[in-house]
Amino acid sequence: MTRPQSRIEAQQQRNALGKAAEDLVQTRLEEQGFEILARNLRVGRDELDIVARKGPLLVVCEVRARTNVSWMTPAQSITRAKIASVRRGVATLLRQWRLPGVEVRLDVASVVVIDGEPSINYLEGALH
Repeated sequence: MTRPQSRIEAQQQRNALGKAAEDLVQTRLEEQGFEILARNLRVGRDELDIVARKGPLLVVCEVRARTNVSWMTPAQSITRAKIASVRRGVATLLRQWRLPGVEVRLDVASVVVIDGEPSINYLEGALH
């Protein structure tokens, strides 16, 4: 019989899944010609998962990952509070980095990993 997983072990697994999902999304964006400006960027009390730029387009991508989608997809786990947090973080970022004239798009990357095989559903402009 296997012992139950501790809270710490469960958190470590979630953190590893999140990092792996962000790595996949970063690679996808780079393959599309984006320059990654930041990952897990703290802006005040908010955090932006991935900030990328391609010409005048600044993309902020919220990355969500799951290993089980029987209850909800990763994208469905994004709450109104999280959307408000991302928007607030982007507004602060634009002021701090002084990026006038950029077009901002708020995306969601929904990563599902089943039996070690990841799939990405990338939703452009999903956090409008």
